[in-house]
Amino acid sequence: MRWWLVFLGLTLLNGCALLPSAHSPVARPAQSEVVPFALNGRVSIKHLETRNSAGLHWTHQSQSDEILLLNPLGQTAARVYRDDGNATLDTGDKHYQDVDAGSLMEQVLGWHLPLNGLHHWALGMADPESPAQIERADNGQISVLHQDGWDVSYLRYADGKPDSLPSRIQLNHEDLQIQLLIDEWEWNPQ
Repeated sequence: MRWWLVFLGLTLLNGCALLPSAHSPVARPAQSEVVPFALNGRVSIKHLETRNSAGLHWTHQSQSDEILLLNPLGQTAARVYRDDGNATLDTGDKHYQDVDAGSLMEQVLGWHLPLNGLHHWALGMADPESPAQIERADNGQISVLHQDGWDVSYLRYADGKPDSLPSRIQLNHEDLQIQLLIDEWEWNPQ
């Protein structure tokens, strides 16, 4: 009889684990350019003849960014952190430091994420501090954005509403191509 209770308990626990999680938001909140966020997804990098991909967890606060690049098993392969005056990159056994995250990533990884504009672009918006050329789809969503030497193509949104969040973005700059696939968003992360 006891084995039956154990089996029933395990079955119920497994069933709970299979319940769908809460849906990720699909629309930008009001004042989204100042609201902290976190996103989970994947990044694919093509630089010259080299191709790399990684899981991605990015936490953006008003004065800082933390990006975790994850290996296929979900373990942190590299951690990039920046605030107003400091940037660090950790690869597990090595620690690097500079004043600029972009140049630090370029030195260590051979490519960089454009962190100055990326938090706006990830939200489906242009950086208001820099001139931009914007092409829009019929529904008002940005389809292509040209800003700061980058071509940002919005390949997919969460839905068809004008304030919808992007779920697939391609960034091109010279010989660097970055695909960002966003699986889930969180507002005001801790």
